[in-house]
Amino acid sequence: MSTAPTCPRCGGPVRGPNAWSSAWQCELHGMVYPVRTASLRALSAEGFRGLLRGAFVPVWLPWPLPEGWLVTGIARAGDERSGIRGCAVALSGPNPVGGPGEMLVIAEELGVGLGARFAGLDGPDPGSDIASGPPQALVRFGHHEFPLWHVDAPERAVFVGEAMGCWIWLVLWPDTAGMLLVEPLELRDLRDPGLDLDLPFGAPSPRLPR
Repeated sequence: MSTAPTCPRCGGPVRGPNAWSSAWQCELHGMVYPVRTASLRALSAEGFRGLLRGAFVPVWLPWPLPEGWLVTGIARAGDERSGIRGCAVALSGPNPVGGPGEMLVIAEELGVGLGARFAGLDGPDPGSDIASGPPQALVRFGHHEFPLWHVDAPERAVFVGEAMGCWIWLVLWPDTAGMLLVEPLELRDLRDPGLDLDLPFGAPSPRLPR
């Protein structure tokens, strides 16, 4: 089961393809990749892999997960015709400085706008300040490190960079949860064959479309 499709940039409703166009349309942003949130309830390992079929972007997951953290949702931008062009994996767990924390790890192609939407920014892509100075965080995948830069955003911590030819965004609530990135975060790409991760699922994230 999935939610109704929405615009990746503003979260508004979208119109499906018709006889005159094969694209999804948002009244504000024109042609877009529709976003749907997949239900993770009672999802088998095979069902989870099925969510990732047709993904043209990495499906990033911090692994091992931070202590006490759970996977709480997946949102995908794209359809059967286009394939998945943006993907957000939601997690929740204890904030390092106390209280609950939430995180979205987003990969997307240029211009999709999913990361900017969840970061609370005008999109669709990061601003011109990216890579203009030293990075503020790092993520690792395999034997490679990818730098991330902090982006000013309302009431959250946002870090963005480029990895595997796509934007990678880490959006955390509250902003103090950004302390999770004091040390480089190890990532896995859930599309990779042979992965056999026992993923702990939690209650659906309130940050994703419902």
